[in-house]
Amino acid sequence: MNIYVGNLSWNLKDQDLQDLFSPHGEVTTAKIVLDKFTNRSKGFGFVEMANDDEAKAAIEALNGTDVDGRNIVVNESRPKEGGSGGGGFKKKSFGGGGGGYNKGGGYNKGGYNKGGSGGYGGGSSW
Repeated sequence: MNIYVGNLSWNLKDQDLQDLFSPHGEVTTAKIVLDKFTNRSKGFGFVEMANDDEAKAAIEALNGTDVDGRNIVVNESRPKEGGSGGGGFKKKSFGGGGGGYNKGGGYNKGGYNKGGSGGYGGGSSW
């Protein structure tokens, strides 16, 4: 079972998470999520436990407990709402949009006068 662990101190490391959960059963993986730019903890992580009953017991025992001065939040991890569950980029706009490229005769909309009086077109005299 995959377990979400939140409100973690930024000082905790993966091994600390492993040590916290291992008295409750076999921990398959323990990972604190890091910011990819600063390489600093984001304050949450995930623990994978081999046995669901042990995982539920760990959730019950550890949720709300004080770890390194913070009351941690521990619950069963659920997939993100509306997500496909796959990694990578989601279909989302990165800003802009709505304008598009105007393929038709660009110079006839203001600024450049084709013919007639005034401007650069023919028919005007100095």
